Amino acid sequence: MPAVSESAVLDALRPIVDPDFGKSIVELGFVKNLRIEGTRVAFDIELTTPACPVKEEFQRSARERVAALDGVDEVAVTMTANTRGRAPEPQGEVLPGVRNALAVASGKGGVGKSTVAINLALQLAKSGASVGVMDADVYGPSLPLLTGVHGRPRAEERRIHPHEAAGLKLMSMGFFLDDDSPVIWRGPMVHGLIRQFLTDVEWGDLDYLVIDMPPGTGDAALTLTQMAPLSGAVIVTTANDLSLIDARKGLAMFEKVNVPVLGIVENMSYFTPPDLPDRRYHIFGQGGGQRTAEELGVDFLGEVPIDPRIVEGGDKGRAISLDAPDAEASRVFAALAGKVARKLAMLAETKPRVADANITWVS
Repeated sequence: MPAVSESAVLDALRPIVDPDFGKSIVELGFVKNLRIEGTRVAFDIELTTPACPVKEEFQRSARERVAALDGVDEVAVTMTANTRGRAPEPQGEVLPGVRNALAVASGKGGVGKSTVAINLALQLAKSGASVGVMDADVYGPSLPLLTGVHGRPRAEERRIHPHEAAGLKLMSMGFFLDDDSPVIWRGPMVHGLIRQFLTDVEWGDLDYLVIDMPPGTGDAALTLTQMAPLSGAVIVTTANDLSLIDARKGLAMFEKVNVPVLGIVENMSYFTPPDLPDRRYHIFGQGGGQRTAEELGVDFLGEVPIDPRIVEGGDKGRAISLDAPDAEASRVFAALAGKVARKLAMLAETKPRVADANITWVS
């Protein structure tokens, strides 16, 4: 029996279509390193992000389709990823090795933005991506509490080396402060610290840098949107009207600097009692995040439930994605990571943004 041909293998794989790009994985060039050795066929499928939610489906379908060909007895499919980045090139001294800088923002404090940021980062890292977290809330840094990491980072040759924990690189103003130290800074000092985090920290090569933005649209937030090569932003809100009003302000801020808003996440959406798994209580209202997303023309990325383990884990430095990976909230964060990664990959195919030098900020 003659060996199967390369064209036959590619024809078998052609019906597998990437749902985001709407094209065949063959047409997109995802099929790499095709080897045919007698009745054995091996190849790689290189995705645009390791957090691809259809990764296992692609692998299964590819194996089944090629195995069905005459002359094939064994199929080896290796899933790889080459994370696409949208950051402008060259980046110079600002985050030179970061492929995607993702802002997690809110129009106001108290909506759980930092919790969403750390769990999103952890889920991206679980997928195999290299991830860092920059806690840019200079007035109320929460990363030390959420991760259980403390102490000053190592500094060598005018470079600051981030802490590392749970597969993440971490940087926060909180690492430089005592627990009771007040942070009383004016605008120029905030500007200088943010620049230092963007230029003097040895982030290395990262697929994603999750930036936990300062709440609101004040000096610190505006400085970041102007200085950092942001690939996209996620807005965190709750269902109540006040949070939704502020979420709109946050979205408008990113639009002014041409940073794509990937969508809105509604945190603390509902509570399900442990003894009533089929019930949902919408304590802060229902559907507000979805309606706001529709009104503003952005995607609604999901609802994060209220779970006491989120608070308990945050207080002891163990996020729910680590402590309770099977919890409903953890599954929501995993789905969120997949959506965000795919959206960033699609944006990487478009022209990098050019900041508008004529913007005048009024705050």
